[in-house]
Amino acid sequence: MSGREMERTGFQEGGAFGEAYDLQTDFVMVYGIGPSMPERIREWAERGYRVHLMTGVSWGGYQDYLNGQFDGRPHWDEAQTYKSGETIIHGTSQDIPYMVPTLSYANYLIEKIRPAVDAGVDAIHLEEPEFWVEGGYSEAFKREWRNYYREPWQDPDSSEDAQYRASKLKAYLYTRCLDRLCSALKDYSLLRYNRPLRFYVPTHSLINYSQWRIVSPESHLLDVPSIDGYIAQIWTGTSRTANVYEGTRAERTFETAFLEYGIMQELVRGTDRRMWFLHDPVEDDPKRTWSDYRANYRKTLVASLLHPAVSRYEVSPWPGRVFTGEYPSDSGSGKETIPSDYATELLTLMHTLANMEQPDVEMSGFAGTAGVLLADSAMYQRKSPGVPTAGFMLKYDGTNEVELSDEYAVKLLNFSSFYGLTLPLVKRGLPVRPVQLDNIRRLPGYLDEHQLLVLSYEFMKPEYPDIHSTLAQWVRDGGALVYVGDDSDPYHQVREWWNQGSKRYASPREHLFECLGVTVDTDTDANADADADAEGGIHSVGKGALVYLKVHPEQLTGSAEAADRLRSAVKAALEAIGKPGVWQESNRFLLRRGPYRIASVMEESADAEPLELTGCFVDLFDPQLPIKHRLTVMPGQQALVYDLDEPERSLNADTRVVRGETSPSKGFAVIAASSRIEELVEQGTSVSFEVRGPSGILAAARLRCSFRPVSVEYTAGGKSEALDFEWDDATETVLIRYQHHPQDARIRICGIER
Repeated sequence: MSGREMERTGFQEGGAFGEAYDLQTDFVMVYGIGPSMPERIREWAERGYRVHLMTGVSWGGYQDYLNGQFDGRPHWDEAQTYKSGETIIHGTSQDIPYMVPTLSYANYLIEKIRPAVDAGVDAIHLEEPEFWVEGGYSEAFKREWRNYYREPWQDPDSSEDAQYRASKLKAYLYTRCLDRLCSALKDYSLLRYNRPLRFYVPTHSLINYSQWRIVSPESHLLDVPSIDGYIAQIWTGTSRTANVYEGTRAERTFETAFLEYGIMQELVRGTDRRMWFLHDPVEDDPKRTWSDYRANYRKTLVASLLHPAVSRYEVSPWPGRVFTGEYPSDSGSGKETIPSDYATELLTLMHTLANMEQPDVEMSGFAGTAGVLLADSAMYQRKSPGVPTAGFMLKYDGTNEVELSDEYAVKLLNFSSFYGLTLPLVKRGLPVRPVQLDNIRRLPGYLDEHQLLVLSYEFMKPEYPDIHSTLAQWVRDGGALVYVGDDSDPYHQVREWWNQGSKRYASPREHLFECLGVTVDTDTDANADADADAEGGIHSVGKGALVYLKVHPEQLTGSAEAADRLRSAVKAALEAIGKPGVWQESNRFLLRRGPYRIASVMEESADAEPLELTGCFVDLFDPQLPIKHRLTVMPGQQALVYDLDEPERSLNADTRVVRGETSPSKGFAVIAASSRIEELVEQGTSVSFEVRGPSGILAAARLRCSFRPVSVEYTAGGKSEALDFEWDDATETVLIRYQHHPQDARIRICGIER
């Protein structure tokens, strides 16, 4: 069973309790630390939710601190600042800047958050520790530079070295801030109430922060023991950011989301920390239509479900804007509230997410594990010194779009060095996962599950030399490493370990190759085995192999031929370790996760064929929850179905959906429902249970029964009514539809023995 204490699903909401968006998840994150916070905490707790607090750690309504009311000193000198002297503002309000996280600011947040601890919250989420690449000019940051580096401040725009050092400092400052906040408030909770307190950091992915040119601690948070986990803030707004593949710049929401969720699970892999994956049924940009929101929501949802190591979800930020907000209609006739069928579909999917912890998992296609290495330092070199880009910031609400006439800005935003290493593989059905380079030295055996890794230092750098010792041993033990790079990145010259010791290297690649025992002539690579496909040659390293592709990874996005160069190198590497043919190119991903089958068919792949799913299943993307025996998934589309052909697996999994004190028997199970189902009572050939959800939303439920129903009764608000139902004899399932009531409602199904 799955009680609320498991905290499998939750949402964040800044307003008071509302019946229209009472999603009936396990927990709610009350947003904001203003005067209404204690009352909002009480309201949600009275409705049975486990209550957390969420607040911004890099910005918020902190005017009392900025204007001097908190401690008698104004703190506007701690606002993040452009080179021009202009304050970097969050949103459109001019009095909410992004902050430099000084010790004074951390102490302020401790005092402001303390009332939430007094109010009894179970956990606190400090979201979005963000420092913009364009910042670094405030007086507070200059002071922090002098303390950290013990040297005068340097203009971050003066050189690659200054930019790199500024960004490293930015990541350190937010790491320090979070450590101070979490440690102090955990101590307070134990001292005052003898109650453990948990802390989580909701954060965008390393991919998105690098692409949007934001610095954040990311994997450095693993070094903060007082942090208990994270929320992966990935949604349409991040994943639809355009990138380039085979010469075409376009939105690729599914593929980008697949990579984003992939790197975020690396923050908990090998640890006991907790991760929730976020989805958003709309997005911050209010100009999109409902059909746009719906299509992209499905893409991000399926992308997240293809990573079965994570089975907790934030099902929506701001459900009030989803279920009561108005957005452009598909007909172009103005704005309208959420279409009824989309609302029903959303609730069904949100409750399905509570059942995703499935031990029985199988991915079709690639018979192995492949990764592309990505480091925090990718955030540190996202600006060319001397090139003005002030104002080039992606606001979450879509109000600050990049002018496509700015060639430099668009090229920078594409983040092609990363996507050049990943999209050619993902688009051909290789479920490649971004792997956190920095974790190699943190977690023993971190690389053991991987057969293939792709690496480039042309857009990121290894922060410690011992990373290479572990990586080299992994290759010698039988791994295949594809290194892509031409040593042209000017950031190779920053003052770092590879060029500061008694033995200096022109790039960190040279040190890596030395650890591998590989010597190459970077012009001819004469020591490599001849291999036209690999181009850089193949080097045997113990039981493993190195393939050296001498090209800047950004160039791999320019054409189909360029993408083929990477694909050929990967195939050559797999063949070199005795695994030819383990990757059969396709245009799809297909995962079985317990009773669920999850699929995505991609466009722009060599194979343009649709996927035909056959069997007996319930289509969870159809709010009518129909039983289907065939489903065609076209390129660009996704699917999520419940497989009814495997009753043992289905029944064992279904019991997790029904939450309450009474365990269901094998005779009754929830296949799918757009309600929270609790208080199940079975008596002979009848079963009754409570159904809860947002008031006024049409709900549907498909249930498996061991008896044939003859009547279904719905009781709510002191009134009862008979419900129509549909019985499917072949699958022994019944389908019922009803409308959520603001008070607890109960359904009773009566039947006869089959």
